[in-house]
Amino acid sequence: MDKKILLLEIGTEEIPAHAMPAILNQLKDLAEKNLKESRIEFGEVKTLGTPRRLALLVDDVASNQADVEEEKRGASAKIAFDKDGKPTKAAIGFANKNKVRPEDLIVRDGYIYAVIREQGKSSAEIFKTLLPKIICDLSFPNNMRWGNLDFKFIRPLRWIVALFGEEIIPFEVANVKSGNVSRGHRFLSKGDFEIATAGDYVKTCAENFVIVDQMQRREMITAQINEVAANKNGVTEITDDLLEEVLYLVEYPTALAGAFEEKYLKLPAEAVITPMRDHQRYFPVKTADGKLLPLFITVRNGGKDYLDIVQHGNERVLKARLEDAQFFFNEDRKKSLEAHRDKLKTVVFQEGLGSVYEKTERLVTLVKKISEMLNVDAANSIRAAQLSKADLVTGMVTEFTELQGVMGREYAKLDGEVSEVCAAIDEHYMPRFAGDTQPKTTAGKILSLADKIDNIVATFSRNLIPTGSQDPFALRRQALGIVNLLTAARWSISLSEVVELAMDLLKITDTVGREKIQKEFADFIRLRVKNVLSNSTRYDIIDAVIEDVDNIFAVTLKAAAVEQFLKTSDAIKNIQSFVRVSNLAKKAESTELNAELFTLDAEKILYQAFAAVKVVAEELIDKKDYLGALDALKKLSAPIDSFFDSVMVMDEDLTVRKNRLALLKSADNLLAKIADFGKIIC
Repeated sequence: MDKKILLLEIGTEEIPAHAMPAILNQLKDLAEKNLKESRIEFGEVKTLGTPRRLALLVDDVASNQADVEEEKRGASAKIAFDKDGKPTKAAIGFANKNKVRPEDLIVRDGYIYAVIREQGKSSAEIFKTLLPKIICDLSFPNNMRWGNLDFKFIRPLRWIVALFGEEIIPFEVANVKSGNVSRGHRFLSKGDFEIATAGDYVKTCAENFVIVDQMQRREMITAQINEVAANKNGVTEITDDLLEEVLYLVEYPTALAGAFEEKYLKLPAEAVITPMRDHQRYFPVKTADGKLLPLFITVRNGGKDYLDIVQHGNERVLKARLEDAQFFFNEDRKKSLEAHRDKLKTVVFQEGLGSVYEKTERLVTLVKKISEMLNVDAANSIRAAQLSKADLVTGMVTEFTELQGVMGREYAKLDGEVSEVCAAIDEHYMPRFAGDTQPKTTAGKILSLADKIDNIVATFSRNLIPTGSQDPFALRRQALGIVNLLTAARWSISLSEVVELAMDLLKITDTVGREKIQKEFADFIRLRVKNVLSNSTRYDIIDAVIEDVDNIFAVTLKAAAVEQFLKTSDAIKNIQSFVRVSNLAKKAESTELNAELFTLDAEKILYQAFAAVKVVAEELIDKKDYLGALDALKKLSAPIDSFFDSVMVMDEDLTVRKNRLALLKSADNLLAKIADFGKIIC
């Protein structure tokens, strides 16, 4: 079957850089889905993009959709044919409905079948409706309309290229007709250009100063930045987020260096880097040992002509930004960080939940509680909590909000605070984004936990629980931060106790409301724990240990222990025994045992084995040695099997029955301290 390359290019006005990766992924998914549903064979699907275009390239696309043969079952043969074997009205109607002749109906298994054969259509013909459908099915967080059109898109459409090999696929979307004419770089090219075949797309774009392949563009940008930095005897700090943003701001990249006055290096490094990187999208340049140089690198959307003018313009813009930073820094330093705290009383934390100052007071109490639970000195955590939000009212953070925590750390250093306190002020916001690091200091970890728990409880008390994609307070990220922090630190604390205290401090007194928040908090954390464990643990093991997430670190240890236990030779037999106990234990009303009521040998043996194992297992569980506890508990397997083989649990004597059920319930409660083994797939 003849195969060709399919090209769809959607030309637009400049699309916001941050939206591009998700749009390109969506375009790829839609193309694959629609091609499969249309029964068109295809090879590799690639999506390419620049600020002004979204492109789809599909290799090895079949010229025709696959033929299809489908069978549909109708009435029974007895109803479909009369005694002479002639088709009845039922058979004729069924045949007509499925567009086959009555004599072509097949009889099998006592029923009639219509075999429907459909010859595949030309792919080019299908693309006339499939490609505009793909364009219209793209969805965006923000849409635009223009003119009197009902059509919505992230930016106005300006041109469409649709080629199947050399053949133009004709259609129209939003008054824009498809063709084989694209547009080159706004300033470097001569304007519009024709694309002869879909396979020439990348090459022809490059000839018109558009590097349409974002991976090629990324390599060019990285290489140019590193080369420019090396020529200045420096190294560049290229962060993934900034690189990706710049990647989708340019079609033809050219890196260049600029400079700023050395006097600004007296500012904290982040106070220089943030205006440079987050506001101007410049890359900072450092020495080999990490010291900031009075240089920056920017990437121009264009060639090498007039670079000196471009450099001068960028230097002027950055100078203004750094002058602002210098001014705010000098104003902030007219008083200590602690002296800024009082102004927090005028800043609202959340509606109905007091000021940020009151929040810091809650944090002080929470870090004391967490420190007590961990049996560590609380002094640095308390001091960090007191100062944690003070920088929010400084001029520097008011102007450059990205510096919250960072400037608090720097101002605390200048005030002579203990180094761990300074670090904790910054660290308690971590992780700030996906892939960010966790706090390193003990004070930073404790303050981070306190802050995140207070944020979640406070927000939940207002019934603002994240739903769908909506999470304006970034609570999912904070909950995930709690899970990862406790797991990495190997800390065992009761989250419900901390939540209880947080509710006290927030003056939540309604009993029903408190219970609701506790449940919602546990459910919210449980989902995060499942997500973390799912990266390395079987889903059934996760389900078995996830019910109680009060101690997150314990949950991860239980999962690891059960996983290791399942590798032992007799694990399946042991778990089957445990499940037998669990199934009947549900009928028990209590765990009150009377040893004198055990008269049969099998029940006496199980009772004695349970009593002996219980002491050992509980001691190991208290030590978080769950694998050791499972090793002890498996000694119950044989007595359990013997018990069920020899003992009628549901005895007619209710006293005897309750006692036997109580024994099973007691054993099941002990097993449940590790896992719900009924959820393990053996």
